[in-house]
Amino acid sequence: MPPPSSDAARPAADGHDVSACADADCEVAVSQPLTVRFKGPGGPTTLSVTEVGPDKAEFTVKGGNGRSRAGANGEGSGCVIVLSSNGSSTSCGGAPGARPTAEPGTVVIQIATGQDGTAILQIASR
Repeated sequence: MPPPSSDAARPAADGHDVSACADADCEVAVSQPLTVRFKGPGGPTTLSVTEVGPDKAEFTVKGGNGRSRAGANGEGSGCVIVLSSNGSSTSCGGAPGARPTAEPGTVVIQIATGQDGTAILQIASR
């Protein structure tokens, strides 16, 4: 068996334990569709990762402020979603770097694709 490459992805802080996201503060590895529920700034919020594959992740976020659907496709790509009581914003493109930080009253969701078909989902709130 060859040694791991130097660019191997680091493990997610919460592994594959999606229940760690219930408090809107987690980092999990996602390799199949899943749903996460947590309290967002506009009330109950549901994040559904609808598709995950090599260099691909698609998702839908539903909350008190509406619904948003987006996805990242391509090597080194990702999305950042910011939820606030005034609405939400989504930005997709190059994979986000550092762990997200949230301003008071917001939730930040970050998803980055992986070549092996595992995406890293991070949620931060304040």
